[in-house]
Amino acid sequence: MAQGRPRILVAKPGLDGHDRGIKVVARALRDAGMEVIYTGLHQTPEQIASAAIQEDVDAVGLSCLSGAHMTLFPRVVELIRESGGDMVVFGGGIIPESDIPKLKDQGIEEVFTPGTTTGEIIEWVDRHIARAGLEREA
Repeated sequence: MAQGRPRILVAKPGLDGHDRGIKVVARALRDAGMEVIYTGLHQTPEQIASAAIQEDVDAVGLSCLSGAHMTLFPRVVELIRESGGDMVVFGGGIIPESDIPKLKDQGIEEVFTPGTTTGEIIEWVDRHIARAGLEREA
């Protein structure tokens, strides 16, 4: 984990082209004092995992509205772990409640669905980065 400002990579895996939500979250995380790297639309799990490792981020946020979250999210976690990464991975989007426990079983630490405030996401990220031993700069 890096010291100082938390580094968060946010990504849109798969063919989902709706990026308004992830841009709102990215800006909120940035405004809360975090360094945010947005990889853009249509990223493969391999591209996301590679960027997370290369950028030495503290957390990875994934967004999916296309319904492919059960395949894409766990694959990103798997690739990160295979590469020796230990960053926090969280997700969000249009995800059925019944899929959330399955995603958590596969390494997604939290899932945010529509209606979650950016404040709740920031608070969660803060807690999980602090748990991992990284303290945010004031």
